[in-house]
Amino acid sequence: MTRQWPPSKLAIMAGDSKTVGAGRPRRYAPAGQGVDAPRLAPGLYLVATPIGNLRDISLRALETLATADVIACEDSRVTRKLTEHYGIATPLTPYHEHNAAAARPKLLARLAEGQAVALVSDAGTPLISDPGYKLVRAATEAGHAVVAVPGASAVLTALGAAGLPTDRFFFEGFLPPKQAGRQKRIAALAAIPATLVLFESGPRLPAALADLAAGLGSRAAAICRELTKLHEEIRRDDLATLARHYAGDAETRGEIVIVVAPPADDAETADDVDDLLRRALIRVSVKDAVGEVALATGRPRREVYQRALALAKDDGDGAA
Repeated sequence: MTRQWPPSKLAIMAGDSKTVGAGRPRRYAPAGQGVDAPRLAPGLYLVATPIGNLRDISLRALETLATADVIACEDSRVTRKLTEHYGIATPLTPYHEHNAAAARPKLLARLAEGQAVALVSDAGTPLISDPGYKLVRAATEAGHAVVAVPGASAVLTALGAAGLPTDRFFFEGFLPPKQAGRQKRIAALAAIPATLVLFESGPRLPAALADLAAGLGSRAAAICRELTKLHEEIRRDDLATLARHYAGDAETRGEIVIVVAPPADDAETADDVDDLLRRALIRVSVKDAVGEVALATGRPRREVYQRALALAKDDGDGAA
């Protein structure tokens, strides 16, 4: 039997026929079983959705999507796969970087009418590398409630699976697509005392890894591709080895997260400079090796250069 819901306080006070979800079943179907959902209070709801596996969604997220007046999404084709899978009939409306300026006032108008608006990204937590923060800022400035419904995140999933330090991390997002800008940005990231988390596209992955290896040295890293999906791949190695691997015919299709270890602390750096220099000198000139190691360790170039000369002398004496 269908559950009968009382009218909202908003509808009673305003006599508004546009009460939240009016005339539409408030149901969703986890595991194929229909579930009645309670009414949703007016406001903007930031709903995390799966990054791959459709089962990675919370019951609260399903309930929110089922009872919202509208779901604002990046790509309706992507979000519709999720809503249809769980028997959710809430209408979808596009909200992405190309239409945000025009779509934002319409969503704010819905909020002003007392509606519940759910905001989702194509995958993961909204506002991570998407324009959602501008909508949140405008909603809060207008006095509307903003509610986060947490869940899947490619950043945290990759960070946990990489096997690298998790006590402090820095999310960079996408590096610049052009090499000059990318190398400049990597140089700025080199001294950050935290694990780095980056997004990258498949076609740009080999070039990005080559520049990361050159700019950060032989730090440990992990390439997390197609997380939670059928062809999930997590490859762990140092940056130089990963760069060589993906420069070949390795698979690069799908969503990719790069996780890079933080720079070593001063004690570790002092012990590791010689080892990093020896590895670098196998691949590049003394000048380039010094640049790589100085960036990776944060040590002065003059100091690293002196160590490189000492190593070359020691190696020469050993050969004699």
